Amino acid sequence: MIPTKTARRVAAVLAVPALLITAACGSDSKDDAAPKNSEPVAEVSGKFGAEPKIEIAKDAKVSDKVVASDVSTGDGAEVKKGDIVRLDFAGNIEALGSTWAQRQGADPKAPRAQVVQEVGQQGQMLPTKVADALTGHKVGSRVQVEGTAEAIVGEQLNPQSGIKPTDPLVWVVDIVNAKKVDKKGEVKGDQAASEAGMPEVKPASQKAATITIPKGEKAPKDLKEQVLIKGDGAAVKAGEGLVVQYTGVKWEDGKKFDSSWDHGGASAFPIGVGGVIQGWDKGLVGKNVGDRVLLTIPPNQAYGADPSNQLAKNNLVFVVDILGTV
Repeated sequence: MIPTKTARRVAAVLAVPALLITAACGSDSKDDAAPKNSEPVAEVSGKFGAEPKIEIAKDAKVSDKVVASDVSTGDGAEVKKGDIVRLDFAGNIEALGSTWAQRQGADPKAPRAQVVQEVGQQGQMLPTKVADALTGHKVGSRVQVEGTAEAIVGEQLNPQSGIKPTDPLVWVVDIVNAKKVDKKGEVKGDQAASEAGMPEVKPASQKAATITIPKGEKAPKDLKEQVLIKGDGAAVKAGEGLVVQYTGVKWEDGKKFDSSWDHGGASAFPIGVGGVIQGWDKGLVGKNVGDRVLLTIPPNQAYGADPSNQLAKNNLVFVVDILGTV
C-alpha cells in the first residue's frame, strides 16, 4: 500500500468525495469523449493558478458526452496517455471537491495537496474520465471538463448524493506539470552499508527489496533515515509530485506488507502536504532525485492515528528509490 493516511494503495493521495461516487471512478468505454471544440455550458472566470469561479445557467443543457475545452492555453508539452500529471482543480458543486481547499495550515503561501495521477489509470481525486480528457492539452493550460453525471461518473454515481444522472458536472483543471515515467525505473549506484541498529537492505532488480531487521534491536522511538545511494538530481520540494519505487516491512516480524513492484512499478503522489504518512513527508522532502532512502518510522508518524488500521501499532521500515518529481 502507498503510505497514504488511509493506508490504501491508490494512484493518488486523497479520495474522490464519497457523496458523489460509491466505487471506482470512470468506465472502460473508449468512445464517450466529445470533440474538444464542443461548446461548453459553464462560464469560468479567473486566471491559471488561482481558484476559478464557475457559473452555469439554470436551464443549461450539458452534453451527454465528456467535453474538454481550454479556458486558457499554456505553452508546455502536450499531455499524453501514461503521463504522470500534477493538477489543481475545482468543481461546480461542493461534492466534486477542490485542491484550493487542501492547503496545509493557515499560511496562504503553503503548498496545496494537488492531484498527482497517471493519465489512463483510475485515480482517487478526479474521475478517470476527467483526467483522461486532459490528453492532448498542454502543460500550463486551464481546461474545462464537463458533461452529465451519467457521462462522467456513470454507474458509480452515489444515489445518496442527491445528484441526478442528467445534472451538469464541471471540473476546471489547471495542468501544472506532466511527465512520462518509467514504471520499471530503479536507482543505480553503489549502496552504503546500513548504519548500526538499522535494517539491512538487499536490493533486487525489478522486484521488491529484501529488508532484514537486526536481531535483538528495538525499533527506534523516533524517525530515522539513511541515504543508502546518493543521487545527483534536484532536491525534493514540498508540494511536488514524487515518483518512487518502494518496499515496506514491519519491524516487529520483518514481514513485507507492500511494495510498488507488486503493483506494476513506480508510484506517484504529492509529498510534504499531509497526503502521505508523516514519516514520508519528513523523511523524503529535501532528499534528492536518484537517492535510495532507508526509513524507520514509529507508529505515531505512520498509522498510529488510525486505530482501525491493521498497521496502527507497527513500526514500519521502508526502502524508497526516488525516481523523479512532477
